[in-house]
Amino acid sequence: MTYESMLAETVAFRGHNGDVGEAYYARPLGGGPWPGVVLIHHMPGWDWWIKEATRTLAYNGFATISPHLYFREGPGSPDDVGARVRAAGGVADSQVVGDVAGCVQLLRAQPYTNGKIGVIGFCSGGRHTYLVACTLPDIDAAVDCWGGNVIVDDPKQLNAKRPVAPIDLTEKLRCPLLGLFGNDDENPNRDQVNRTEAVLKKLGKSYEFHRYDGAGHAFFNAARPAYRPEQALDGWSKVFAFFHKHLATTAAAARAA
Repeated sequence: MTYESMLAETVAFRGHNGDVGEAYYARPLGGGPWPGVVLIHHMPGWDWWIKEATRTLAYNGFATISPHLYFREGPGSPDDVGARVRAAGGVADSQVVGDVAGCVQLLRAQPYTNGKIGVIGFCSGGRHTYLVACTLPDIDAAVDCWGGNVIVDDPKQLNAKRPVAPIDLTEKLRCPLLGLFGNDDENPNRDQVNRTEAVLKKLGKSYEFHRYDGAGHAFFNAARPAYRPEQALDGWSKVFAFFHKHLATTAAAARAA
């Protein structure tokens, strides 16, 4: 079911260390209750396409919030702010987890949400999604869209901001995981996706991976030349089905059946 009417706006949220930042929030209009989703933006930043993806999830029945993970860097265009963050080595994993936790708390406090929360992330946000799903105890479903550096082959890539490879936390994964990957991507490449899947399988985790020929990094992103509409359409349909399956209340699931 889709919802033509929605409310989309910038809101304040309290994140890591109690810092107050801004987030883009979109939800269907009506009484709900709606499942909640936290959308973690990609490395380029909190840009047009991330907000469009937030509205896309709301249109499909999810109260969705996307925190601006770079708000501490000050004002500027997404490109400029993202460049400053990349030059500084990115944001600390602990800070991202704290910001996502704040958005989870915000969603659960809304009277029109059903209490279940999913997380989805793209690019670096896919890595952050894997990390969050292995770190926060109250995530009900997670979607990793081509998250690079889940596996770290060179220990020199680990540092104070990123002290642990997310793959090494897989034992703590508590929720179902959906992974979407382009077979032409180099980060993660096919071997890294295979190895991630092998760890999930070995540890008996609930997961499903889908891989797309003719698609590379960022193939969902309609603002980029890498956009692949056929693969993106199929990928989005898998995201919606996965979240509806794992985030619906018992009554809603029964109606859908």
